[in-house]
Amino acid sequence: MLSRHKVLSFAALFPVVTSLARVLGSIDDLPDDVEPYDFIIAGGGTAGSVLASRLSEDPKFNVLVVEAGPDNTNVLELIVPAFQVNITAQYFWNYTSEPMPGLNGRTLPVPRGHVLGGSSSVNGQVYTRGSTDDYKYWARATRDPRWEWDALWPYILRNERWTNPAGGRNASGEYIPKVHGHEGNVLTSLPWNGAFPHELRALENANIQDDEFPILRDVNGGRPIGLSRMQSTIGHGERSSAATAYLGSQVRDRPNLTILLNTYITRVLQSNPTTDDTGLDIRTIEVATRFGDVKRNFTATKELILSAGVIGTPQILLNSGIGNATELSKFGIAPVIDLPDVGQHMTDHVVSVLAWEHAPHNATPLPADLAWEMWERDRTGPLTERHAHLILWSRIPGDSDLFKQHDDPATGPNSPHLEMPFNDPTVSLLALLTPKSEGSVKLRSIDPFDDPLIDLNFFSHPFDMDAIKEGIRTMKRFFTSPAWDGYITGFAGPDPDALSDEEFQNVIKANARTFWHQVGTARMSSKHSAEGVVDGELNLKGAKELRIVDASVFPYVPAAHTQAPVYILAERAVHLIRDAL
Repeated sequence: MLSRHKVLSFAALFPVVTSLARVLGSIDDLPDDVEPYDFIIAGGGTAGSVLASRLSEDPKFNVLVVEAGPDNTNVLELIVPAFQVNITAQYFWNYTSEPMPGLNGRTLPVPRGHVLGGSSSVNGQVYTRGSTDDYKYWARATRDPRWEWDALWPYILRNERWTNPAGGRNASGEYIPKVHGHEGNVLTSLPWNGAFPHELRALENANIQDDEFPILRDVNGGRPIGLSRMQSTIGHGERSSAATAYLGSQVRDRPNLTILLNTYITRVLQSNPTTDDTGLDIRTIEVATRFGDVKRNFTATKELILSAGVIGTPQILLNSGIGNATELSKFGIAPVIDLPDVGQHMTDHVVSVLAWEHAPHNATPLPADLAWEMWERDRTGPLTERHAHLILWSRIPGDSDLFKQHDDPATGPNSPHLEMPFNDPTVSLLALLTPKSEGSVKLRSIDPFDDPLIDLNFFSHPFDMDAIKEGIRTMKRFFTSPAWDGYITGFAGPDPDALSDEEFQNVIKANARTFWHQVGTARMSSKHSAEGVVDGELNLKGAKELRIVDASVFPYVPAAHTQAPVYILAERAVHLIRDAL
């Protein structure tokens, strides 16, 4: 990989995007006498960018989006897909979890995007929607069939613009064209190069072990079980984020859209002291500079939409007196709406690291200078991708002893329990997609600029450790087929069949990490349920004119990398908002 100094020196390759009149770098740049905003979007991340773009399509609506981070333009690390590993701290929130008993007291970094486009500007760019059953679960949770896969199909297609792989290689047969959008915003594609040697063996193995590990022609067809090609939010050799896809120069030129950067949302407030049976009127946000030295309030004339993400959204709600009334009172915060589920029920994909012994092979990475030359010249080569070309998605066998001890938490038979990207033939990641452990986001103090208490709470439920064991056994079966003869020579562990239970658990706890897929801290439920934070229309319970649109509303983590489900959610939210006018 190129050095940090060399990376920065390439900034001159890009034409500088001048600061447009409606993209403001601070509160000080916003006049006091601005016209009222019809819609205010609190958070310019993945969902917020979609909302800002779609709602400002109608010139009669004046839209304000407030983002805590800086602009995404002209930042090389946010453009070159492979440079994701070089993204500097200023573009992250740099959260750290609380120590977890399930990890023997370890803490973990919790990366979230602190830049326009949010985590879509800094993530690994994997594009997977999940299974049809994931969305059936949303429909069951809300008692609203409009959240099912078939009903969401227009929004599934609407966010995506499928493109050819970088360099234009023929990818026929590696995907199913009809399950993709071809006129949407987010550019998606397959890798520039077909497959590495170890990936070719994986494909051969899938042909041999077709019953358990079939070749999956398209991961985004609704049943992601098998060995699939990697699909990514990359187009023409560059990252396609929510900011580049939805807030490009033409959108930024709209006179009815204001993008306010480097501005923190501290609270949401009642706009009108009177109330009625429909709930409190909450359309006002309190915003501030990073150190709170300048504060201002803005009120939407139609709706306030909170899109601050799975960490930011519950923190803002709690600081506003919306949450567990008993807990809020301990901080001296007057309860405004008693919603005990705010900040609770967070689920995430826990990842374990596995190692394999293998024979020497001749694969040599392309020299960094040559890789850069290819990307600079025509946006091809290894810098046009971040991860491996294949992912194995698998279900734990139904007759496993695991399910004699635990109910299956998968959302249905179309949802895999496990994911294993083929990044490296010697070290692989195994992700549990169906956890039973739940974490939380709570206030650390009444200071809105203090990081909240983030408890991922990994392995707090025994199912998760037992499922990791079964997942490793599944991977061992995959790598013992004849396709790996002369390549994989053994399993280096951690092996649940060779270690004592205590030894195995300690190794897993020592190397576990997050997959960046936290959801559920403001989960949706049916309108009249005492549980949940928002209803099926994404309205905050106990309030009116305030919706939440981000991954915090997911009732359970989908069997997917979460950015695609967020795009789908946001596109449908636009429809809900327009219908309510």
